[in-house]
Amino acid sequence: MKKFMKEFKEFISRGNVMDMAVGIIIGGAFTSIVSSLVEDIINPILGLFGGMNFDKLQLNLLGEVTLNYGKFLTAVMNFLIMALVVFLIVKTVNKAASKFAPKKEEEKKTTKICPYCKSEISIEAVRCAHCTSMLEEKI
Repeated sequence: MKKFMKEFKEFISRGNVMDMAVGIIIGGAFTSIVSSLVEDIINPILGLFGGMNFDKLQLNLLGEVTLNYGKFLTAVMNFLIMALVVFLIVKTVNKAASKFAPKKEEEKKTTKICPYCKSEISIEAVRCAHCTSMLEEKI
């Protein structure tokens, strides 16, 4: 039992697990903000143009059985807005990361092309190994 608890403690204390937990908590809070944006701001504005709120759209099937497709449309809008916001955040973070990333040094050339036979040879060669031509200083 002690070994199990030790392994569990090591698993929980890993950085990735903690990062994931924080991400899930923030994601849950962010979801409620986006849901409120759609339900409290976007749907009423769309209701001005359509005359009603999406949440109230429904289809009566039999008696009291209704198909609430308006709530589904609201959920789809929540998803699309959430996906757009996440896309914009990831795009911004990637752009910022590329600006602050250390610039790679240009790779030094180790080969050159023989001007006579077009073979690839060492950059330090003074004679082509393939056609035996004498090479100029700079190619």
